Amino acid sequence: MKSTVQIAGIFLLVLLSSCEGPAGPPGFDGRDGADGLDGVNILGQVYEVEGDLNSSNDYSLFSEFPQTIEVFESDVVLVFLLWDQTEDGNGDPVDIWRLLPQTRLIDQGILQYNYDHTFLDVNIFLEADFDLATLQPGDTDNQVFRIAIMPADFADSANIDTANLAQVMGSLNISEEQIERIPRD
Repeated sequence: MKSTVQIAGIFLLVLLSSCEGPAGPPGFDGRDGADGLDGVNILGQVYEVEGDLNSSNDYSLFSEFPQTIEVFESDVVLVFLLWDQTEDGNGDPVDIWRLLPQTRLIDQGILQYNYDHTFLDVNIFLEADFDLATLQPGDTDNQVFRIAIMPADFADSANIDTANLAQVMGSLNISEEQIERIPRD
């Protein structure tokens, strides 16, 4: 008897829980809002500058961010120096990039490639514990830099190695062909 009551109770519970009542009245439609402004690329950008770091520019390279890139005060700005080139298995050149600051120990002393930035520009410069006029042209002439700009939240949440330009560009979905190259003055 006890099992018959339990089975009937389970059957009644299933029957009552699967029933639906009549549909309620439809709600009122809301009004459409005004169209917003076109957005900007919030995932970041990479652009390239090339220049000489010499006495005429106080061993610095100043670059205002291109008009095509909107930079916010909270954005992360990374600067990479084209350090060297090697070849892949097919003999094609492969660039080697290093994140600044980059310190070198040379015959004259300690040389550092460094940078600072605002949300308007970036300034790349040399610092040393010796007279910079004694540097060889290879350390100062035709230097190529890539500047990567990404939202701080993205840089923190993307779990990427920000010292690796290939990972930064990959996480931003930027290919070599998409990099804006700023001509020399």
